[in-house]
Amino acid sequence: MKMVPVQEAVGMVLCHDITQIIPGKFKGRAFKKGHVIRYEDIPKLLDIGKQNIYVWEVNKDLLHEDEAAMRIATAAAGNGIALTEPKEGKVNLVAQHRGLLKVNTQALYNINEQEEVMFATLHTNQLVEQDKVVAGTRIIPLVINNGKIQNIEEICRNNFPLVEVKPLQSKRVGIVTTGSEVYHGRIEDKFGPVVTKKVEALGSTVIKQIFVSDSTEMIVDAINQLLREGADLITVTGGMSVDPDDVTPAGIRAAGGRIVTYGAPTLPGAMFMVAYLGKVPVLGLPGCVMYSRSSIFDLVLPRILAGEEISRRDIVALGHGGLCVNCPQCRYPDCGFGKSV
Repeated sequence: MKMVPVQEAVGMVLCHDITQIIPGKFKGRAFKKGHVIRYEDIPKLLDIGKQNIYVWEVNKDLLHEDEAAMRIATAAAGNGIALTEPKEGKVNLVAQHRGLLKVNTQALYNINEQEEVMFATLHTNQLVEQDKVVAGTRIIPLVINNGKIQNIEEICRNNFPLVEVKPLQSKRVGIVTTGSEVYHGRIEDKFGPVVTKKVEALGSTVIKQIFVSDSTEMIVDAINQLLREGADLITVTGGMSVDPDDVTPAGIRAAGGRIVTYGAPTLPGAMFMVAYLGKVPVLGLPGCVMYSRSSIFDLVLPRILAGEEISRRDIVALGHGGLCVNCPQCRYPDCGFGKSV
């Protein structure tokens, strides 16, 4: 910080607010701390009685907060991310389209461990809409040593991308609905419409729904039929508990499914199953998917549609944040449910 005549301050950074008072008309901030002095500012500064001002002199070793924030954001942003213009030293990262937000949380920690910088994001692995602000970054002081920003850029290069939004793919989805009571027409199917609505809301299509009784063989036949008809994703609804008539897990296994997990540390959704037939995911959906506003299905479906293969580790990690508290006015996905790292 140093004091300089205003005529020599062009290109320098103001260290303090400057107040202007016009009796009876105006009293307020004429120039904000952090403002970069321009040639056209000189007459106004002189008019309000400022012959000299205190400035930070930005040089090759120091960066202004706006430039520093833009460099951090640029280094961190991956596909599907747009950057806002710096405002008051901050740059926001914005989703360019609907998709799955991915954040490299370890790299994020490493950045925030550096002094004089901050980088805040939404939780990773959540569905975000177009134009959603997903992260923001800035430095803490008005100016920062260039070397610190270079260190952060190096972290981003080694862990790129720090933040991205994966687009959702349009998949062909098949539904196998189990249960003798539905198969024989004793009750109306309530599962299919729920699954169809959730799938279509994310840009995919249900190509067929097949009704079967509580029969392992019928489940196997239905799964194989959907595979032959080009299903990219298969859901098998109901029959996921330990009752004798609930044979969905056995049917998925008998069809040759490679079981990733049977059971998930989420409520609702504990009796959930993930399996794969080749590259086609097969999801065993418990009854909670039918009546709960949000469940394990809502956490996993966007990740599958974004092209991710679900691992057991992915499911296990959901335990932290896996409890839905059934808010009277559901705010999902803008809540803590499923927001594990």
